[in-house]
Amino acid sequence: MALVLCLGLLVVACGGDAGGAGGDGEAGTTLTVYSGREEELVAPLLAQFEKDEGIDLEVRYGDSAELAAQLLEEGDASPADVFFSQDAGALGVVGAEGLLAPIDNAILERVHHQFRSQEGLWVGTSGRARVAAYNTDALSEDDLPDSIEAFTDESWRGRVGFPPTNSSFQAFVAAMIDAQGEAATLAFLEGLQANEPELFEENSDVVRAVAAGTIDVGFTNHYYIYEVSAEDGDIPVANHFFTNGDPGALINAAGVGVLATTDQAGATETLVDYLTGDKGQRFFAEETFEYPVARGLKPNADLVPLDQIQSPDIDLSELGERLPQALDLLAQAGFL
Repeated sequence: MALVLCLGLLVVACGGDAGGAGGDGEAGTTLTVYSGREEELVAPLLAQFEKDEGIDLEVRYGDSAELAAQLLEEGDASPADVFFSQDAGALGVVGAEGLLAPIDNAILERVHHQFRSQEGLWVGTSGRARVAAYNTDALSEDDLPDSIEAFTDESWRGRVGFPPTNSSFQAFVAAMIDAQGEAATLAFLEGLQANEPELFEENSDVVRAVAAGTIDVGFTNHYYIYEVSAEDGDIPVANHFFTNGDPGALINAAGVGVLATTDQAGATETLVDYLTGDKGQRFFAEETFEYPVARGLKPNADLVPLDQIQSPDIDLSELGERLPQALDLLAQAGFL
């Protein structure tokens, strides 16, 4: 716990409508939500929830790893009722410390098993695939390698960028540790560092740099090219998916957990039900171009189907256990 907290602070220094469960939240109550999801992405959905359910939300936005560290520091004294994380790893860290309450089984069963905690302590709200976003004016799909590890080759020097303090990138590093071990992961990170990458604070900044030709390739989540193009117009950027179970093709999940100390159990269940229900899932599919995680719902037609992505076989629940190691290796490689 102390290690996670210290490393989390290091990151700071560096940079119910769909049937089933819920529905018994009390209108007129206020929930405090710690959100690692970006405000510009989820604020419209949360505002619609307030309107539909009559439950007020006090949302505190921040980096998921930072918020997880804050929850560990606050412990039972935390004012948070709900933790809305950008990735499963941060939820796993908080859950492992006994700070999350079990999610209603009817809600858990609504979501594909790969996008929920085996212990029932958190549930996914949307899926996202790790990709290499590339400039289509500079490169073709055939120019991109099958494995992310190939970007340590000297031919990519100065041409690649990513946000090392972002929780999604850190979760990818945790997944690589799980798949290949610490030594191989550190060697990969040191190889990236030796190639003088461009470093960014946000995934959207990575995509804009790729579009501008500042870099040729950026490591990010699949939906950021859609977010940037919606704001900036057409951009010469496409997503490249790695193959053969490569860690660079990790399919992670944004998710939500309820703090065990909440005194608003009915309202928190209503929020979780809403995010995993029809309105929430359609919002993620149609507005943020993420993958819906509830059974029976399809992603936007432009997205590669999840079953066609050759992602690594990793239990997302275990990413939280690897996150302290991931932060340590990132620091050793000079990225934090």
